[in-house]
Amino acid sequence: MSGKKTQSAPRVPRAVYEKELLRLQTEMVKLQEWVRVEGARVLVVFEGRDAAGKGSTIKRVAEHLNPRVARIAALPKPTERERGQWYFQRYVAHLPAAGEIVLFDRSWYNRAGVEHVMGFCTKEEHQRFLRQCPIFERMLVEDGILLRKYWFSVSDAVQEERFRRRLDDPTRRWKLSPMDLESITRWEAYSRAKDDMLVHTDVTEAPWYIVESDDKRRARLNMIAHLLSTVPYRDVSPPVLELPPRPESTGYIRPPQDLQTYVPDHAATLTE
Repeated sequence: MSGKKTQSAPRVPRAVYEKELLRLQTEMVKLQEWVRVEGARVLVVFEGRDAAGKGSTIKRVAEHLNPRVARIAALPKPTERERGQWYFQRYVAHLPAAGEIVLFDRSWYNRAGVEHVMGFCTKEEHQRFLRQCPIFERMLVEDGILLRKYWFSVSDAVQEERFRRRLDDPTRRWKLSPMDLESITRWEAYSRAKDDMLVHTDVTEAPWYIVESDDKRRARLNMIAHLLSTVPYRDVSPPVLELPPRPESTGYIRPPQDLQTYVPDHAATLTE
C-alpha cells in the first residue's frame, strides 16, 4: 500500500471544512469540464464498512457536478438472470463512456466483503473473484479508464455510535438494515475479508487508497483532494456567455391564475 496511516487528529473546524470543501468542489467542476471536453473516462470506487462515510462523501463529490457527466452507480441485489452471468458482467454496463465520471457506491467488491462473510457466495466463487479482479481492473486501466479505489476505514466504536444515531433519526433510519447490524457481530470476519481483499487486489495498475473516516469532515476533504491530485486535468475555459436583451412585449397576457391549480402555500402557515 502506498501512503501511511493518518494519525488521529482533532476534528476539522466547520468553518475551515466548509471553505476548503467549496474550493475542492470548484476544482471538481473544472475536472468535470476537462473530462467532458477531452472525452476522458473516470471511474471512482467507494468501498468500506457500513457507516464509514462513503455515501456522504459521494454526495459532496457530486453535489455541484452535471448529472449528465457525473453519475452515481449504486446497484441493487442481482436479479436471477444476473446471478447466472459472469460475475463482473452487470458492472460492465455501468462503466463510464467517453466524457463521463462514474462514482460506484459499492461495486464488484461486494463479493470480497458481504457476499463472502455472509455466505452469499461459495468459497470457490470468492477465490475466483480474487484471481480475476486484478485482471479485470488491469483491462480497464489498459483501455484508458482512470480508475481510483478508496477504502473508508472506520473504528468499531465510531461505527456503533453512527448506527445508534441512525436508529434515533427518522430521516436516516432507512440507512440501517439487519445486514448492517450483522456487521457488528461479524467485525473480525469483515476485517479478515478486507485484509485478504487488499492482499490480492492492491495492484500497481489499480492501487487501493485508505481513507481514515472517524472524522467525516477530514475524510471528505482528504479523499476529494487526493482524487484531484491523481487526475491530470486542466482548467478548460468555458465559452463566454452574455445575457441577451429582453425583447419588447408583443402583447402577451397571462391567463387568470384562478384557471390553474397551484400548490397550497404551506410556508404561510409557519408564520401564522
